[in-house]
Amino acid sequence: MSDMEATLDALREAVRLAPENYQLLKLYVKTLLDLTRIADAEQIVRERLAENPGQPDLQLMLAEVFYRRGKNSHALAIVETIVNPENLHPPGLVLHAKLLYRSGDVRRAVAEYKRAIDFDESLADNDFASLLGIRDDWPGERESDGDFDSDDMDDVIDGRIRQSTTGDEAFSADDKIEKPKISFEDVGGMDAVKEQIRVKIIYPITHADMFAAYGRKVGGGILLYGPPGCGKTFIARATAGEVKAHFLSIGINDVLDMWIGNSERNLHDLFQQARHHRPCVLFFDEVDALGASRSDMRQSAGRHLVNQFLAEMDGVENDNEGLLILGATNAPWHVDGAFRRPGRFDRVLFVPPPDAEAREQILRLQMKDKPVDNIDYSKVAAKTKEFSGADLQAIVDFAIESKLQAAIRSGRPTPVSTSDLLAALKQIRPTTTEWFATAKNHAVYANQGGTYDDILSYLKLK
Repeated sequence: MSDMEATLDALREAVRLAPENYQLLKLYVKTLLDLTRIADAEQIVRERLAENPGQPDLQLMLAEVFYRRGKNSHALAIVETIVNPENLHPPGLVLHAKLLYRSGDVRRAVAEYKRAIDFDESLADNDFASLLGIRDDWPGERESDGDFDSDDMDDVIDGRIRQSTTGDEAFSADDKIEKPKISFEDVGGMDAVKEQIRVKIIYPITHADMFAAYGRKVGGGILLYGPPGCGKTFIARATAGEVKAHFLSIGINDVLDMWIGNSERNLHDLFQQARHHRPCVLFFDEVDALGASRSDMRQSAGRHLVNQFLAEMDGVENDNEGLLILGATNAPWHVDGAFRRPGRFDRVLFVPPPDAEAREQILRLQMKDKPVDNIDYSKVAAKTKEFSGADLQAIVDFAIESKLQAAIRSGRPTPVSTSDLLAALKQIRPTTTEWFATAKNHAVYANQGGTYDDILSYLKLK
């Protein structure tokens, strides 16, 4: 056993013996994260949250896990419940600052970081302060300073080295253009979603003459929403493969830039690249981060980006014929309402956790080409209600890891059996429960126009 494994075992045992010691738990989780064992860290935090729901320290740990996984909107949703005017939570402020910096909002990131350090100097992070452009003589260190005003903030931001994103260093979407080889046959379940995509996107391409006869163009947008891990990204990629189209997947880091005007330019360039590779499926992951409700924004820069996004979808200055736009979000209630008007994301599709039949298909696909021993997939599927596709993958991964460990000890590999999957199932919890708790509130109390009727139907509340 390596020294690190011995350390982890010791920490794990210490946490078990002192379950209320959050500092000890925090050290254990941080060690797992530093070793990139993010799934293990997430599992232990979720287990403790299930026992102590709403505990701020545990919530912050989960937000840190999401931050490490790049799930910025998930992390931000948690941090914003911890940090508020009535509850100054310095560690939460630091993570909030990091999330703001990652989104390109440097000014607010500096302000949040300063608030945290003013309250607790032990939270100072020199590497992050350097990223923010904070110098040794930043306003927080000047003895003669009083409040940190807007002029001081400008001094801090001006301390950064401002590099242009144009020219040879400009982002090239050509590097991201691909032609997926998967199709709907590789997607387990989701039959209703597949049919809606066929009608809106696939049939206009495969039956172009018939659609032309009715004056229908090839193009349009669909917004996919639902709990994380249920296959929104996968089905978007499969859509492109189904029609042999190009595929361009766009994350917030491909668009957002800290300097005014660059985010809009990046977004325009991405649309232009997609137009040059028609037919092309343009897929926006976490679209709520790029198209957030303008009424909730304090900064005009965010509104400009939303306006640019809407203009690109409308094809105000360019023809979007052959451009197929898919957006995915876990938080549709944060997306600006203008995106749901005709010609934009005019189809809003709920992607629920897979049903029993779909779960069986997913498990079969995930176990394909792996050594198996007469697995009763229907039995496993029946015991995984509310599990997402990602949760099912976690079960398979856990079972295989257990078999690998046993094979290394015995020197003889053995196939995965039903009992192996059922044993792994006991270690994994469905991740969709937390999402539905939030979604239920929006569906019950903020369901203008019946947008979230599908959620109510799924929860059997309608």
